[in-house]
Amino acid sequence: MWWKSAVFYQIYPRSFADSNQDGVGDLPGITQKIPYLASLGVDALWLSPVYPSPQFDFGYDVADYCDIDPLFGTLTDFDQLVATAHHHNLRIVMDLVFNHTSHLHDWFKESRQNRRNAKRNWYIWADPGLDGGTPNNWESVFGGSAWEWDELTGQFYLHSFLKEQPDLNWRNPEVRQAIYAVMRFWLERGVDGFRMDVVNVYYKDAALRDNPLVLGSGISKGLRSYDRQRHIYDRDQPEMEQTLGEMRALLDFYQPPRMMVGEIMGEDTGIAARYCASNQLNLAFNFEFSSSGWRPRNFQKIVQKWESTLGVDNWPCYVLSNHDIVRHVSRYADGPHAADQKAVVAAALLLTLRGTPFLYYGEEIAMRNVKYAREQIQDPFGKQFWPFYTGRDGCRSPMQWSGAENAGFCENAKPWLPLAPDFAERNLALQQENPTSIWHQYRQLLAIRRAESALQQGEFVPLQQRNVESMVFLRQTADETILVALNFYGWEVTAHLDQPLPSGEWQTLYNTLAEQPAPAYVPQTLILNAYQVAIWKRKP
Repeated sequence: MWWKSAVFYQIYPRSFADSNQDGVGDLPGITQKIPYLASLGVDALWLSPVYPSPQFDFGYDVADYCDIDPLFGTLTDFDQLVATAHHHNLRIVMDLVFNHTSHLHDWFKESRQNRRNAKRNWYIWADPGLDGGTPNNWESVFGGSAWEWDELTGQFYLHSFLKEQPDLNWRNPEVRQAIYAVMRFWLERGVDGFRMDVVNVYYKDAALRDNPLVLGSGISKGLRSYDRQRHIYDRDQPEMEQTLGEMRALLDFYQPPRMMVGEIMGEDTGIAARYCASNQLNLAFNFEFSSSGWRPRNFQKIVQKWESTLGVDNWPCYVLSNHDIVRHVSRYADGPHAADQKAVVAAALLLTLRGTPFLYYGEEIAMRNVKYAREQIQDPFGKQFWPFYTGRDGCRSPMQWSGAENAGFCENAKPWLPLAPDFAERNLALQQENPTSIWHQYRQLLAIRRAESALQQGEFVPLQQRNVESMVFLRQTADETILVALNFYGWEVTAHLDQPLPSGEWQTLYNTLAEQPAPAYVPQTLILNAYQVAIWKRKP
């Protein structure tokens, strides 16, 4: 399937390119950048939500699933984007937010009218508990109770996130059919797949039982009450398997093949793998990988665990940065120079593992997280938990296209978020002019991955199990053998391999130590310089 060999590139539309100079990125802006994205070497674009929304959670509170918010353009603009992307052999993946809608969605406005309304059961309503309080102890991801009292109808409604994001009742077959109609709407417009937001949260326990508490959690400073519960009743319910099967059948009806990748809340590899099967998700994000510390043994352990848990019939995918987490260049930084060197190691890791890689806009120029003052914070999560957590705005700053005014993101408008302070020194235009820049490293690695079938399809064979001071592994098919060696540290590392490798000549596909010749054979000991990345291919 195409999505196994593809490289996905996530675009946060508000921050990518502003064509109409209102300070907010839009669909025509993305369309203008399609030639750039094709030249970079990616294969598919994932768009964060662009549906009509009151923007309480910046598009993840959808008021209409079958239209485009005027902030981003029109359906005609969207059709033009899809056509332009397809012309350049790029696929389009939409973000679907189906756990909840906006409180301003027509469905919820009807549901809220009275208890007898035909759409009352489209959402999760409940009477007060025996003590007159909330129906149970479930907590919102954004803080506080997950239940909101509705004075008009005298019941609580459930919101796993903001109170402006009421949860849909997936146990209602009418809801499921309405959602499948939404999927067909976008598939008929040429969309190639979907990213499913918090897909393991759709179903809740029918009896609304209390979640048990995490033993010993207490009320720690800065710790969300949500984190002090074991979420066995408000997510990961067994009914999701059948629903994913129905969604997969819908996708499989279309040709060429369409796909879906799921965001699984939590960092449990076993739970994430549960949703990957021949009749469920094509891919699921593994956030244990995304949250790994900068240690080769950590990454290798997680990769091997993920491979083992998925089994031979399912396919892994990997991501280091996205719209919800601190950019990995900032997470792993040890000063500006080391951060750039680590960015190249991270790129090589992501693009040589067995599985589908997901890049985040600006990753190819090693954009950093931006630190915003309290008065600049727009993310509701950051507002709620400041100062313990400053929110997600930092990873959503405008794309740094050039050193021109507003970094080339817009010209005569104030960007919706302040620019990164380093945009004049760190931008695409400058890096394109510098043949040793991070951007050129990404482009070269993407080209190598596209050219080598072993990097797209080959098995992953780690060559160190006892002393994993670096990551050295093979990607192998019946016809090709590629050796990848990554030094994560700023000092020389000796990698002692656990098995001898085939003798013969090797050719260099990539080496940050440019003057180092390809070895006539690969010994069982490799000496890697500081932050060295080397990729060799065995000659037939």
